[in-house]
Amino acid sequence: MGTQPHILWELFWAFSRIGLFTIGGGLAMLPMLQKEIVEKYNWASDKEILDYFAIGQSTPGIIAINVATFIGYKKKGIIGALFATFGMVLPSWIIIILIAMFFQHFSENILIQKALLGVRIAVVVLITNAVIKMGKKSIVNSAGAVIAIIAFILIAWQGVSPIYIIIAAGLTGYVLNPNGIRGKSL
Repeated sequence: MGTQPHILWELFWAFSRIGLFTIGGGLAMLPMLQKEIVEKYNWASDKEILDYFAIGQSTPGIIAINVATFIGYKKKGIIGALFATFGMVLPSWIIIILIAMFFQHFSENILIQKALLGVRIAVVVLITNAVIKMGKKSIVNSAGAVIAIIAFILIAWQGVSPIYIIIAAGLTGYVLNPNGIRGKSL
């Protein structure tokens, strides 16, 4: 078949581990993605992960699945994309089925409710950590800082749709620096 089967299984298992512990959505998984994909396997650079995240946020679908698909495709084409995507989806799918089967039995349990409150707090911390890490790597000049602050204010306090912010920020970034970051083409 021409592809190395061990790479396909590595894609599947790496994204299965990420998918298993991705509680709280796409941004909460950024630290795990960075550790597994950039540091452990060297399948992408920090910059590429940020680019995949930006594209994954801007395209329809679940960000975690989009990123897994991009990285799988980068490594092994269509078959790599399928293995990585299935690896990301399978743990969540199993967990959702198990929760659905037993939801009535534990939804009123005070211990479960308190545990879920703790999980929510941990998710906020993970997302905050991801935002700080992404900000350090993405905001490379004062124009980027101004765009980030304005975007935050418009989304958090004015209720502007993130879609409009993404489009406006992309256009503004291009107009301010049409040759790319540090004179390099994007």
